[in-house]
Amino acid sequence: MADALTKGIQIDRTQALEAMLNSSNLPYYEGITSYKKLGYVPLEENVSAASITLEYAYDDWAIYRTALEEGDLETANLYRKRALNYRNLFHPVMGYVCPRLSDGSWMKGFNLFDTSGQGFVEGNSLNYSFFVPHDVNGLIACMGGESSFLRKLDRLFEEKLPSYAYEHTEDVTAEGILGSYVHGNEPSHHVPYLYMWTSQPWKTAERIHEIRNAMYRDRIDGLCGNDDCGQMSAWYVFSAMGFYPVCPGTDQYVFGTPALEEVTIRLENGRVFCIKADNLSDKNYYVKSVFLNGKPYHKAYLTHQDLMAGGELRFVMSDKPSKQAYNKSERPYSLTN
Repeated sequence: MADALTKGIQIDRTQALEAMLNSSNLPYYEGITSYKKLGYVPLEENVSAASITLEYAYDDWAIYRTALEEGDLETANLYRKRALNYRNLFHPVMGYVCPRLSDGSWMKGFNLFDTSGQGFVEGNSLNYSFFVPHDVNGLIACMGGESSFLRKLDRLFEEKLPSYAYEHTEDVTAEGILGSYVHGNEPSHHVPYLYMWTSQPWKTAERIHEIRNAMYRDRIDGLCGNDDCGQMSAWYVFSAMGFYPVCPGTDQYVFGTPALEEVTIRLENGRVFCIKADNLSDKNYYVKSVFLNGKPYHKAYLTHQDLMAGGELRFVMSDKPSKQAYNKSERPYSLTN
């Protein structure tokens, strides 16, 4: 609902916010009472306490944004604090998310790689720790700063996940794993785009290119995971156009790398938005420059308003990364600085 409102879908904003507030405080939802009291769902209350906490924090951010746009500052301030609850599970030494007990202690015998019995739904901490789409700057800080964050991102894609770590998890299989990155399970789908918040944005193009070539094939197992609600396919469609909604609830689509020379989107308002990729090939997958309606475009994202206005987005492709970072004003949204 927050994403619909942000993108101009005509629904009753007041009623939508009321529904959000109601659902975010239902005592029979997993761990809600403890979450409100402690700032996290304790492990003894639910075996998936860590991933539930991360998802609740993002949900609370969506409520914060809706309340802010509604002009309800008291509610917005409350849910902004709740949206930062993800911080409470970042282990101060590891720099990864780790479940906690109600007394504040950390889970004993925690395994960073295992996708079963470690506090996450069908996933491990290596992947789920990056599920803070609403506050990537805050996530970078929790992981020890940009250098540490980049090392952790690189590690995710480059270090092979041992088979024992996923052999008992239904929705995590070898076909959907690249290094330790689990593309076969949807909570990881935004992760390759997170380089766009750093001094090494070109790595997003490298990871997306690698994922597309490895995980999408014209054969019986051509989709590497369960296509829940069409998300495996939706990731490909967005990414093939050259951008992706990393944080639904904002109006931003973060740039990656296109896979098609030309795409025409016929919009419901009667306008047409055309995307072109000049000099595109399997080797020329780095974005050298971007033009919107013929003018140089320097932001790391496209807005929904830009898209719905119609026009032309043009990528100029190269076989070499430009290795030029976006300045802070050009980078995508983040709740904190």
